[in-house]
Amino acid sequence: MPTSISISPSAGPAKDAIKVRGACPHDCPDTCALLTTVENGVAVKVQGNPEHAQTGGVLCTKVSRYTERSYHPDRILQPLKRVGPKGSGQFEPVSWDSALDEIAARLQAIAQRDPQAIAPYSYAGTMGLVQSESMAARFFNKLGASLLERTICSAAGTEGLTQTLGGKVGMKVEFFAEAKLILIWGSNSIASNLHFWRYVQEAKRRGAKVICIDPRKTETAEKCHEHIALQPGTDAALALGIMHELIGHDWLDHAYLESHTVGWPLLRERALLWNPERVADVCGVPVEQVRSLARDYGACFVNGQAAAIRLNYGMQRVRGGGNATRAVASLPALIGAWRHRGGGVLLSSSGMFPVNQAALQRPELRAGRQPRTLNMVTIGDDLLRDSSPAFGPRIDALIVYNSNPVAVAPDSGKVVQGFAREDLFTVVLEHFQTDTADYADFILPATTQLEHWDVHGAYGHTDVLLNRPAIAPVGQARPNTEIFRELAARMGFAEPCFADDDETLCRTAFSHPDGDKINFNELLDKGFARLPGPDAPFAEGRFLTPSGKCEFFSERLAAQGLDGLPDHVPNYEAAGTSASYPLAMISPPARNFLNSTFVNVKSLRDIEGEPLLEINALDAAARGIVTGNVVRVFNQRGSYRCKARVSDRARAGVVHGLGIWWRKFGLDGTNVNELTSQHLTDLGRGPVFYDCLVEVQLDAAPAL
Repeated sequence: MPTSISISPSAGPAKDAIKVRGACPHDCPDTCALLTTVENGVAVKVQGNPEHAQTGGVLCTKVSRYTERSYHPDRILQPLKRVGPKGSGQFEPVSWDSALDEIAARLQAIAQRDPQAIAPYSYAGTMGLVQSESMAARFFNKLGASLLERTICSAAGTEGLTQTLGGKVGMKVEFFAEAKLILIWGSNSIASNLHFWRYVQEAKRRGAKVICIDPRKTETAEKCHEHIALQPGTDAALALGIMHELIGHDWLDHAYLESHTVGWPLLRERALLWNPERVADVCGVPVEQVRSLARDYGACFVNGQAAAIRLNYGMQRVRGGGNATRAVASLPALIGAWRHRGGGVLLSSSGMFPVNQAALQRPELRAGRQPRTLNMVTIGDDLLRDSSPAFGPRIDALIVYNSNPVAVAPDSGKVVQGFAREDLFTVVLEHFQTDTADYADFILPATTQLEHWDVHGAYGHTDVLLNRPAIAPVGQARPNTEIFRELAARMGFAEPCFADDDETLCRTAFSHPDGDKINFNELLDKGFARLPGPDAPFAEGRFLTPSGKCEFFSERLAAQGLDGLPDHVPNYEAAGTSASYPLAMISPPARNFLNSTFVNVKSLRDIEGEPLLEINALDAAARGIVTGNVVRVFNQRGSYRCKARVSDRARAGVVHGLGIWWRKFGLDGTNVNELTSQHLTDLGRGPVFYDCLVEVQLDAAPAL
């Protein structure tokens, strides 16, 4: 039974109401602490836990309506088996025993030929360590299935940080409130990092200047003192231009550079090639804006003030995303910003969490086998490949959980073709009949966050959170962990680790032979616990790189035959390089969705309205487009119909296909990923969603 907090009669209408401590599971830096009010076994309200400093009792609109998700009338509450063609969405109810028996039999038959023909596909539908990659990883490791590179969000940025700082580490988010200058780089913080924005507001009240660097004039850009609307994929050039000006004016912390960095003479030489005029031309911004940005950043060093950079993952979803991250992450060391606890850079803090991945996932179950690795970004191509010596066996079975690849994977025309294969056996663990679930052979009903145990790290702060089940599973829903335990038993996997219950798995997540880094009793008592560590982690250097220094030059990259220094790497589909497709397109998230999650919550979908393309007035006028027109957005990969909104949020030459709508809610059953490519980033083998050229024209066909 969950530990709960009694509510006084004045706090609610039901005398037997309780509040259960939990954690938001969604792919967001904030990782909020939740309190769920339960009356007579029914969750009636989800709110932020005011005792958790990072949450402060405040939730975003999406999660504050979480009960709508758990009790949604369209929620899948019993196992379903396909009875119609792939993609038709035609299913009939079956029992759990029938479903699991048939799934296990099908997987065993495929595994006897080659277990690598079976592949998992999962990502961050839940960020919990237990319901994402504990029992599931054990199952696939024992089976010998193909491994999955989970790269679809942050791989380029992760590799860029790792090569420069040593891992996904950075300054603590609460100390942004002490910065004199804040650069919000590639982040719509108001929409996607709400609790960070509180610290920005506090810094502004203390006199800080806030600058937003983003191709789109977001809600966040509107609230900043300045907006730099650079061309997509040119962030590294802008960072190198800042370096050029810091060098020219000697706004440099020479002592920090000497003691705590590697490769400064080489980086200095490269940066001097990037004068403001060249940067302005590449980035498509006024030259004075480049100089002014560098002047503001350098002034913090001159005046002994903290300068902080909040990066987000949008800027690394282009060909040169890893290099761009490296360039921006190098900036704080030039001015010694790390000396201040309110200075430095934060892209992700997840590398600070001492997660015992091996204990959770049990890679030794592979018994010395080294299965092939598939990249989730290229699932469209991979599902269409035949067996070959280079690729290995054809993918004959796919188990999808915590993801909706038909909606979120790039080049979705190919993804749909792959999922539509009648000879592909597909199992989907889900809450709803998503675009991907329409192509399943079996849909297995999974629990929501209110119904299971889990433990969470974060990538926007440094607290661990515990999620307790607030209510019993609705209908016949089961946790992911239980589903994989049941499959393991039917496959004859007898190892004791498959009997671990979910609370045991929560305890395992931060267990270590040399002593646990997190007090689990504190998690049970409070629902959250803070990681130990210094307020200014790199004030004295001590980076997590092999050298212990900020590595401007990476010997590890050079050993791979790559450039050891960060540089501007032009987009695969750079603006101005195609007469047929003259517009650059980025596909930032719609404010009231989170990836493809919440699209089916009607109250949130009503706020968003309909799939939209934002287009600048100049580009619209040249094409005879006005707000409300149905337009066709197209390139060599496909075509997507949606409504146009003429808006100054888009700079000339760049359009915004707001995502990620389920395909079934689109005008013609597609979404913006019909246009994106399966190319990979320079570092990390990540996706290039924002590296995409298109053309837009009025569409004569009526809206469906």
